[in-house]
Amino acid sequence: MRTLITADHVLAFDGTSNTELRDGAVLVDDDRIAFVGPRAEAPQDADRTVELGESLLMPGLIDLDALTDIDHLILDSWSAPEHARRLQWSADWFSRRQHVFSAGQRRRIREIALVQLALHGITSYMPIASEVHSAWAESADDFLAMAEFSRSLGLRGFLGPSYRSGVNVVQGDERVVLFDEAEGEAGLADAIRFHDTLRAWADPLLTPVFLPCRIETLTPELLAATADAARERGALVRLHALQGDFERDWILEQHGCTPLELIRRQGLLDDRLIIPHGVFLDVNPRVWGEDRGDLAALVEAGVSIVHCPLTNARYGSELETFARYRDAGLNISLGTDSFPPDLIRGIDTGVSVAKVQNRSLAAGDLAGYVEAATLGGARALHRPDLGRIAEGAAADLTAFRLSDVRFGPIEDPLRNLVLSGSARDACLTMVAGRVVMRDGAIDGIDLRAVREDAQALFDIMRAGYDERDHRGGAGGLFPPVFPLAGERRAADGDRH
Repeated sequence: MRTLITADHVLAFDGTSNTELRDGAVLVDDDRIAFVGPRAEAPQDADRTVELGESLLMPGLIDLDALTDIDHLILDSWSAPEHARRLQWSADWFSRRQHVFSAGQRRRIREIALVQLALHGITSYMPIASEVHSAWAESADDFLAMAEFSRSLGLRGFLGPSYRSGVNVVQGDERVVLFDEAEGEAGLADAIRFHDTLRAWADPLLTPVFLPCRIETLTPELLAATADAARERGALVRLHALQGDFERDWILEQHGCTPLELIRRQGLLDDRLIIPHGVFLDVNPRVWGEDRGDLAALVEAGVSIVHCPLTNARYGSELETFARYRDAGLNISLGTDSFPPDLIRGIDTGVSVAKVQNRSLAAGDLAGYVEAATLGGARALHRPDLGRIAEGAAADLTAFRLSDVRFGPIEDPLRNLVLSGSARDACLTMVAGRVVMRDGAIDGIDLRAVREDAQALFDIMRAGYDERDHRGGAGGLFPPVFPLAGERRAADGDRH
């Protein structure tokens, strides 16, 4: 099948960097790009034509920290520390833990999340889920079910179940990590089973990887065993690390070294390691505020980080700084890490934060952020055929409509998209030459049912916090922004 796609603006790759092509065309031959150039010079032997008109056609967006869960950020990104501790597991829950959702509900959660990725222009993803509502972590069977749905939907997934040796809990009034090392060992064995099973499928859209949980929940032994398993299989490892005060303080106390040094000691520091979020390095003012070699160590090893600018901002932390990391030569990819999976809003947030941090409008490196969402992700994945519109590259494409009157006059398609639009303006998601989403519709997907099911599942997740709260759910865990009118009247009546 040969498909000719035309658009007023095409972000093409010239072999070195991106370039904007006006009134452009891209010919897709099966799963590869066969032509990129002016519409007037496009081959005329296509089997079908997709005319996008006043749109920006881009390389498919790569999300390496893609939420495949019901998001909890809406619940826990507003709290003071003492209240935030109530949203962790209690020590009591640790001893009687269980799944909040059934296997069928967990499967539906992941289906809903993947639909959202396609609706927001994501073509390649690496999943992230919250273990807060799990009995421990994820399972191979859970992920085999997700892999089946992912390939039927048509997205490109880099998949593996999460696993861990410990979990953050509140004991008394203190946050600690409680461990069950047998759970970690079983989780890695399950992840290996998943890896080897998925590799045997030989599906070009599905790549098995290792996705352990946060570094402070992993024993040194489990980190080392992960490194060995990945090395034997030539697999990527994504490890959440270098992302917070508690993580750094805990690892220093427990192991006598920084998280980065622990990663190195256990054999994980190499070019197949991907680290979200990479914020708490020595250059961060909350660590040392000066360069003591952390960036150079990451660059020398060939590590990639996953920058999640929107989620980081919502939790009150950012890279110090995007420009400093890039200038050091560190490969930066992007992730969403929360709902919505909107990399356009993420880019806008990152650019705006950079301007504030550097007190300079010139520091808003829009080109750098767009490259992180495309070329940076491809480099992290060791996939030079992704993240670019060039002849011979994989036909993974995303387009955003620019014709809405709310965009205003178009000056530059990327600046207009980031300043006036969002990933909700996506009008095409194509993976390996197959149209996954067009104009907000996905074949075979009932979006009304997606919305209704998402609400029902969210309500179940929200209710589960009361059972895990170390204070027993007393006092209302999630007060509204303003009190509900009836509740305020009742409270006023009680005072009188």
